[in-house]
Amino acid sequence: MFKNLYSKIAVFFIGILLVITTITGGMLYFFLGDFVTGEKEVALDNAGDNVIWLLKNYIDMIENPMTPPFLQNILLNNFYENLNLVSKDAEASIWIVSKDGEIVAIGNETYLDRSVIRKLKSESGRLRLPDERQYSKKVMQEGQVVKEVGDFYGLYKDTKVSWLTIQKPYKYKGEIQGAIYLTKRIPEINKARLTVFKFYIIAISIAVVISALLVYIFSLRLTKPLKQINNAAKQIANGEFNKRLEIASEDEIGQLAKSFNNMAVALENLENMRRAFIANVSHELRTPMTSIHGFIEGILDGTIPPEKQREYLSIVSEETKRLSRLTNDLLDLARMESGEIKLTFVTFNINELIRRCIIKLENQIISKDIHIEANFYEEPTYVYADKDSIERVILNLLHNAVKFVQDGGQIKIETVKSKSKAVIYIKDNGIGIDSEEINMIWDRFYKSDKSRSKDKTGTGLGLAIVKNIINEHGQEINVESEIGKGTVFYFTLNLSKEEFEKVNK
Repeated sequence: MFKNLYSKIAVFFIGILLVITTITGGMLYFFLGDFVTGEKEVALDNAGDNVIWLLKNYIDMIENPMTPPFLQNILLNNFYENLNLVSKDAEASIWIVSKDGEIVAIGNETYLDRSVIRKLKSESGRLRLPDERQYSKKVMQEGQVVKEVGDFYGLYKDTKVSWLTIQKPYKYKGEIQGAIYLTKRIPEINKARLTVFKFYIIAISIAVVISALLVYIFSLRLTKPLKQINNAAKQIANGEFNKRLEIASEDEIGQLAKSFNNMAVALENLENMRRAFIANVSHELRTPMTSIHGFIEGILDGTIPPEKQREYLSIVSEETKRLSRLTNDLLDLARMESGEIKLTFVTFNINELIRRCIIKLENQIISKDIHIEANFYEEPTYVYADKDSIERVILNLLHNAVKFVQDGGQIKIETVKSKSKAVIYIKDNGIGIDSEEINMIWDRFYKSDKSRSKDKTGTGLGLAIVKNIINEHGQEINVESEIGKGTVFYFTLNLSKEEFEKVNK
């Protein structure tokens, strides 16, 4: 149950709809009763005021010493006639009740059910309210107007309909003498409620059906691209990295599809790099190992004569060194990319470090009769970086320059200050790099000298290591080159705090 998105959305929305309609229905139930009884209350309240006025006039006339005795019966009959008229106009039964619950007078008993009259008759035969709650303290002592809707504490229970009862206290000479009770059937409340709720339930049923249909249509529109993403993810999980999504919406699902496509491109590139890496590693390992195996076999089986064995063992030694360099570079690059190598930032003189690197490559420079020119913006120039890793960057770039410069060529090294940075340039007038290859030189095992260079000692990992080191420093490295004119590598480093303050004075 609830395993698909449609059922979850449908239950969620229909549940919200039912909660809202239930709350609305409950409020409608009570407000509808108030609305129906509101007009009745106003009519009975006015009728109560009229009865109080009649009663006050009657008492005033009776207690007036000037009123002849023979008029008392006339006045009483007149009072009852008026009480019946008010009761008839209001279509309600009107009682005059004393403070102890005895019913002194009733106007128009035709509005009362016989079961009610039976309950009002006491053992003495007089009419009185049977329950003390019906002539409560609020009315008889505190003088409040009380309104009741229902069976009036069981008095109207047998009638099976609701009654509206209003209790209005009446005073004479400032004291509460009793209360006027006005009571009227209001079956319209239940009738109106049933009628309204009948249409209300029909409306809710239609709304639920329409909501379910709309949710179904909405879920189809929502789940269709999600299913596409799910199927594409399964294909990519099976190694089909060329799968792409065609979802053009601008909402979150569209953004998810774009991110998915970007991920697929990245995975495809990563897979291509992995395959190329395995192929390159296999090639780089196979070549020296084949040479080593062949030469050793030739020495052991006597194919290579003793007088030439030393020459071939020297080749074996060079191939072994090449394998060692390749292994070390691979391990270093893997450690850098996994974050295992932690940089130790110190302040040092970059110009002095460049001199040391030139000295380390002195034999190769002299053997090719290369002219080295160093132009430093200011001596000394202090930078804040990891000294050992920056030394490796300079050595790799210098070694590349020496490698691609012809005999008798020239290499220039410059350091320049620019705001908070030191920029190090390494220029050569070597063979240059083709514009189509210049963006690929940072890839592992990529060699731009595949057919031109006589130096086959490189591993193809030097520039990848250089790029990684500079990135770890949060700096930039760039290259500019032109075939036949040479190449310029330049990278930035942060100046030390002292150098930065000196430059920005």
